Amino acid sequence: MAREPIQRIDNNHELRRQLLSHCRLTYGEVWEDRVCRHRVGCLDASKKEDILRLMGDEKTSLAVQDPPYNIVVGNANTTNLPKTSVKDYIQWSRIWVANTCSMLRDGSSLYVWLGADQNYGFQPLADFMIMMRQFPELKARSFITMRNQRGYGTQKNWMAVRQELLYYIKGEPKFNVDAEYTAIPKILRGYYKKVNGRMTENLERSKSENIRAGNVWVDIQQVFYRMEENVPGCYAQKPLKAVERIVQASSDAGDLVVDFFAHSGTTLLACERLKRCCFTCDIDPIFAEIAIRRLEHCRKTGKTGWQFKSPFRDAAIDLDITCGSDEQIMTKQDRSQKSLFGYSRIP
Repeated sequence: MAREPIQRIDNNHELRRQLLSHCRLTYGEVWEDRVCRHRVGCLDASKKEDILRLMGDEKTSLAVQDPPYNIVVGNANTTNLPKTSVKDYIQWSRIWVANTCSMLRDGSSLYVWLGADQNYGFQPLADFMIMMRQFPELKARSFITMRNQRGYGTQKNWMAVRQELLYYIKGEPKFNVDAEYTAIPKILRGYYKKVNGRMTENLERSKSENIRAGNVWVDIQQVFYRMEENVPGCYAQKPLKAVERIVQASSDAGDLVVDFFAHSGTTLLACERLKRCCFTCDIDPIFAEIAIRRLEHCRKTGKTGWQFKSPFRDAAIDLDITCGSDEQIMTKQDRSQKSLFGYSRIP
C-alpha cells in the first residue's frame, strides 16, 4: 500500500523542526511573484498590520477563507489546528472577518469554509453564522454544501460527509452563472410549468443539457493521496475544482483574489490557472512555503500537486519520525518560540 512521503505536518513537531530550515519566509515577510504579481506572506490573519503589509493599497473583489474549524481533526488536537472554547474562537473570527471586510471593495464576494461538529452542538458553524450578523456591510447570500465521497462514520448516527461553505456579498457583485454548470447530464424529466400557455418540459427550459451545481455540490472529488493535486503533509486540503468554481463564479480574469489561510495553496493555484492575481498568507512558514512551491511546481511541470512525492524533495527529512502531538514533544524552549514560528493560528 502506498505511503505518503510526509505525514501530517501540524501533528509532528520534530518534522516541523526539520522543515523550517527549508522555508524562505519567516514571520512578517512577504514573497512577491514577478510573473503574475501573486503575493505569499507568512502573516497573521487576525493582525490588521499584517494584512496591510500583504495588501498595501490594494482592495479585492473576492475573498476565499478557509480558517481552522475549531474541531479535533483526525483525532488529534494539535496547537496548529486546535480546538478551543467557542467564545475564544468567535472572538478570534470576528477579528479576521473585520480585517477581511476592510479589504473588500464595494461589489465583492466573501466565501468562508467552515465546519459543524455534530458531537458538540454543531459548533462553530451556528455561532459563526450568528456572529456574521454583526457585519451589516455583508449580506448572507447562500449556504453551500460540498459532499465528500468519504466521511467519518458511526453505527449510531448518519455518516458525516458534508463540508459547509458560506457565501456573503458586499454590495452587488457580479456572478458568472456559467460557472455553476457541471458535467452531469440532466436526467429529470417531467412537466415543469406553463410558459406562454404551454406546459413546458423541464429539459426544454434549460440553457444547458447539464445540471447546475446549485448550493449542493456532488460532483467534486475530495483530495486524497492517489490524486495528482494531493499535497502530502497538508491535512484536509480543499479540492482545486471547488475553489476554481468559486473563482470563476465571483471574479473576472485579471481580478485580485485574497486568501488569508493559505494552507496547501489551493486558492493561489486556482488563480494562477484562471489568470487572476492572488494575495495569500499563512501564519505558519511551512504552509507559506508549500504554497510557493506548489505554484513553482505547477509552472515547471504542469502538475497541480505531488501525489506520492514530497513538496520538500530537496530536504533531508527523516520520514520515519514517529507522529505525536506538538504538546507531547515540545520542549519548554520550543513553547517560548511558539509565536515566532506560528504554531498556533488562534491566540
